[in-house]
Amino acid sequence: MARTAKSTPSVGPEAFLNRELSWLSFARRVLAFVADPNVPLLERVKFAGIMGMLHDEFFMKRMGGLKRQVKMKLDKRSLDGRTPTEEFRACRDEILEQMVELARVVNGEIRPALAAAGIPILDYGTLAKKDKSHLSTTFARTILPILTPLAVDAEHPFPFISNLGFNLAVKVALRRSERFVRIKVPANRGRWVPLPGGGVVPLEQVIAANLDHLFPEERVVGVWFFRVTRGIEGDASQEDRHDDAEQTATPGSIISQVTDELKARRFAGVVRLEVSPDMPRGLRTWLTQQLGVQAEDLYTPEYFLGLADLLSFKVDNRADLRDRPHVAVTHPRLVGLEKAGAEEFFAEIRQGDILLHHPYQSFDTSVLRFLQLAATDPKVLAIKLTIYRTSADSPIVRALAEAARAGKQVAVLVEITARFDEAPNIAWGRLLEREGAHVAYGVEKLKTHVKLALVVREEPDGIRSYVHVGTGNYHTGTAKLYEDIGILSCEPKLANDVASVFNELTGSTPPRDFNRLLVAPTFMRERFSTLIRREAQHAAEGRRSGIRAKMNQLQDPALIRELYAASRAGVPITLNIRGLCCLRPGVPGLSENIRVYSVLGRFLEHARIYCFTNGGAPEYYIGSADWMKRNLDHRVETVAPVCDPTLQEELRAILDVYDADNTSAWDLRTDGTYARRTPSEGDSGRSAQAVLESLAHGGAAPEHDAESEDEATA
Repeated sequence: MARTAKSTPSVGPEAFLNRELSWLSFARRVLAFVADPNVPLLERVKFAGIMGMLHDEFFMKRMGGLKRQVKMKLDKRSLDGRTPTEEFRACRDEILEQMVELARVVNGEIRPALAAAGIPILDYGTLAKKDKSHLSTTFARTILPILTPLAVDAEHPFPFISNLGFNLAVKVALRRSERFVRIKVPANRGRWVPLPGGGVVPLEQVIAANLDHLFPEERVVGVWFFRVTRGIEGDASQEDRHDDAEQTATPGSIISQVTDELKARRFAGVVRLEVSPDMPRGLRTWLTQQLGVQAEDLYTPEYFLGLADLLSFKVDNRADLRDRPHVAVTHPRLVGLEKAGAEEFFAEIRQGDILLHHPYQSFDTSVLRFLQLAATDPKVLAIKLTIYRTSADSPIVRALAEAARAGKQVAVLVEITARFDEAPNIAWGRLLEREGAHVAYGVEKLKTHVKLALVVREEPDGIRSYVHVGTGNYHTGTAKLYEDIGILSCEPKLANDVASVFNELTGSTPPRDFNRLLVAPTFMRERFSTLIRREAQHAAEGRRSGIRAKMNQLQDPALIRELYAASRAGVPITLNIRGLCCLRPGVPGLSENIRVYSVLGRFLEHARIYCFTNGGAPEYYIGSADWMKRNLDHRVETVAPVCDPTLQEELRAILDVYDADNTSAWDLRTDGTYARRTPSEGDSGRSAQAVLESLAHGGAAPEHDAESEDEATA
């Protein structure tokens, strides 16, 4: 008989890695790309900007939560046994170390390399007189009119400092004292001000050097820079625990609630104060007091404040400093159908399921084309879609609006609590409502994370439903940057399951059993647990066993314990996890059969693929869910089986390519650190993303190694 949940071994905190520190380990792997001289220069600049963005997000989402736990004197320990105070201090120490390395690379390598390439980021003080004159004119014409100095004195309280806003702290001399003036750097002006002869100067330095325009009758004593990060109230660990607060499910109240949350976020507590290193100690102390933060919340990076702005450092006509342009190809079965009508496109899906792999295979000529044809096809009766994140000028939303205007039944589930996308999602929902679409705004107490599309079409032999099940958002922009998997299908049982999910989402119908889909939060956890236990039973009884999985994050304690039990039973397990991982691999007697690695590259790894060897009759699944407690218990998620043997072979080949990566893969060691793979002597480098791109363009597939199937006998 298969193991039961009670047979899962009891393990202590030492068997787990800390979630927050594992997340920061991901940031450290990104930092390695900033420091890698083999990465094209402007790509290194991009990765430096990503580092700034990652740190910003970590402070808003995680450090803010830890600070609240510390303030509330909560004694609940993390999965690995740390108190909130211990977690906070460990994270701060790691961030400080990363900041030191960032400063070394940005100042010592990247800026000199940009200067050598003729595209320097210059300091105002080093400029020639003619360049300063040019910037002074630019300042007076395009920047000065929109600046607003805010003094702090007996009649003017300290102003509100917005989240991630860039500020100047100015000291102006009075007759017998000094006055503090805050100037906000305008976000609607480019951060990098160009010079006629080439190169750029940071906007804040241009403002600081030209304050005589703003204070013509006064003497500026000093100018320094500072930046504030505010936490996301109610976040941190709340994504990973059930919120028992009552919540009304009506659209109006949900929108009001989210709108109120967005307003509250603007005024949330400060979790980080960044200041320029030369700011006097007294001014630093005064700022911390005004902002209500502690000394441990003060950071003094030796690089540009607002490092994420390097993502907007645009340089034209320097392809030599970038990755080779990526060109997505049309899926082989859709070649020739780019301009064909709906009849031909849907007929191709009827020939059998189509497995899509983005960004190597074009999203525009597959998923977008599928939805656009459905919108205009007179035989299509209904279109249903989930929107978690989508592009600013979404052709998908335009197609849905067109379908609604044409009289088709259009139902859209807009998840308006998608973090940082709440406001645009509310706007899209209202637009679609005005066009006549049926719009639902999430599910009570749950975040809807599914990636599903359903098209209902009237055909000569009756009504047929077509579906797309994916791992990524319906976002034409990120589809060019994120690696994702999807399936186009008209298999009746799968289509019926997708229709049932939409009925639950829009009609609040009770959960039901599904023929094909694994659906969270009702059924997915138990099904994944059963599949893992089945592999343990296969191993115990001498049959072939193995688990291979690709996901973004692994944190769920119960599933980690199930994996430990399977490892102890002799199941070989290979986990390709891009981001955080709380499982500790390679522990004797616990996880010595588990291998964990992470792949990073120019594309963001985002697909979720699960494979269970099942005694030699492997089962494959793809979908929206990671093995995180929030995904399994507090979100609506779907994972679909891939039953077609041809498509299973395609998925196996994809997993093999990742396993064979020897340049951009990082192996997780037992102590929680990662080691980057390097080619062995005489071996050529194999980057998984480069190999997959080559295969999409008709390159030869690498030879299959049977060992990579992770199959074993007891």
